[in-house]
Parts: sequence; C-alpha cells; structure tokens
Amino acid sequence: MAIDLATPDPDQLPEAVRQLASWQCSAEPLQLHPGDIGWFWRLGTDRTADAVRTWHADGRLVAVGLLDGADQLRVTTAPDMRADATLADAMAGDIVHPERGVLPASAVAVEVPNGALLDARLDAAGWAVGEPWTPLERDLTEPVERTAGGHPLRIVAVDGTDAALVSAWAAVQRSAFDTSAAVDERWYAMADGTPFEDARCLLGFDGDEAAAGIIAWSAGAGRPGVIEPMGVHAAHRGRGHARAITLAAAAALRELGASSAQVCTESARVAAVATYRSAGFLPQDERFDRTREA
Repeated sequence: MAIDLATPDPDQLPEAVRQLASWQCSAEPLQLHPGDIGWFWRLGTDRTADAVRTWHADGRLVAVGLLDGADQLRVTTAPDMRADATLADAMAGDIVHPERGVLPASAVAVEVPNGALLDARLDAAGWAVGEPWTPLERDLTEPVERTAGGHPLRIVAVDGTDAALVSAWAAVQRSAFDTSAAVDERWYAMADGTPFEDARCLLGFDGDEAAAGIIAWSAGAGRPGVIEPMGVHAAHRGRGHARAITLAAAAALRELGASSAQVCTESARVAAVATYRSAGFLPQDERFDRTREA
C-alpha cells in the first residue's frame, strides 16, 4: 500500500472537508472536525489550503491534518485506518522529519485521537506527553432545554446579511479573547469557507449590547457537531451568558440534525469545563498532545 503526503490546492479543500465530515462519529474519540478547518478559514482560502495536509493510500484519502499554527498539527484518520500499521508508520515518518514539510524542526505538538496507532508511533520516536485536554460531549437525542429563570440573553443568528451584526460579533471576539485580530474581514472570509455552509454563527445580546458569541459547526445529520469558539465580552462576564450561548449552540446543532455536540478545552481551565458541564456536556477521557522539544 502506497501512502502519499500532499498539501491540497484550494479547489481540493471541499473534498477533504467532505471526507473529514464522513469520519465523524459520536462513538469515536474526539478528533479533527470540519469545524476546526472552518474556523481556520477566517485566514482565507489560500492560507487554509497551505495549512492542510492529506495522506492518500493507493489514491484513497485516509488522513487529514491541520497545521493550527506553525507548531501544532491536529490530525485524524479514516476510522478503519486508525490502527493500520502502514499508515501510522508513514505518517509518523512525515511528522518526525521536518524536511518532509509537515512540521518544522522547532518545538512542536501533535493532536491525535485517543487510541490511534500514530500516537504509539510518536511515543516510540521519543515524543513526550503534553498538557491534558478535556473533551466534552452532549447527546442531542432529546430537545435542548432553554435557560430558565428569565435569562436575559437574546440569541441572534449572524449570516452576513447585516453588517452591524458581523461587526458586533468581531467586537465580542476581540474582548473575549483579548485579540485585535478578530476583524469583520475575517468573519466574511470564514463564511466563504465550505464548512460554514453547515454552520450557525450565534450572537447573544444582553439588552442592546452584544455580550457573547459562538459558532455551531455541523458535520451532517447523524454526526457530532462541534462548538468553537465560545466567548463572552469582558463587560458581561459572570452573568451566566456562557452557559446560555452554549445551550443555544447545542440547540442549533440539534436543529441541523447532529447526533451530539462536542467541545474540547484545556483541563486546567476549570471554569470553562464547569460551564460546559452546566450546559449538559459530559467529560470524556482526557486527551494528551504529543510534543517534541526543539
């Protein structure tokens, strides 16, 4: 079996996203999701294509990776190939050797689904265990309860038809994540991406002020969706808005036919884990990156 590594052209990205969506299953450990690529798409189609790596086995797409920054690779495989030794060996070789164009020679990290043979191969290559992450999942078989007690958050969908809502979304992101990079242009670039076709961008208003934002990314009916990013404006924290906007995103995913809603956060972010748990998300087995020092 021949394994070929490639960086897709922009016009090849939709097929990679489609295949990645087909691999999503609530019974599987948390893995790279079309929504992860969709959120990266805010940097533009060309940047996104440059950040994606694909592996084909005899012409079949069997693994997809996303360089989420120059020093971190998030990667998954087709479910039936997760324990395939030939694929794991080939991917480990591409990841470990900087000259193959996957990761640089500096300090790096790799996110691999729990139980994948690739993780064992990186372990054998001397890669260390990184910080713990907590995946959480909420089953969407039953309707999602709305926040009780007259919670003030009013949920509005941001679809690009109202420029003021896009600007308000960007402002919430800048405050929530203390970044100047969240600008209107990036929202429109993200909305042009293939994954956004099956997504819902939600903005929560407390009175007349935009207070919280989230995106619900679908992988198709009967498959798990993910929510990212979720943020609350600094001026509106401590009022239950994080739980309210998270519940709204879970409800949106259910309306899109998702089997469950998933999210993952650093285990050290105790407050974030507590917020998701309060919205009905159950912690799954912790996930650990594989890391290599420079």
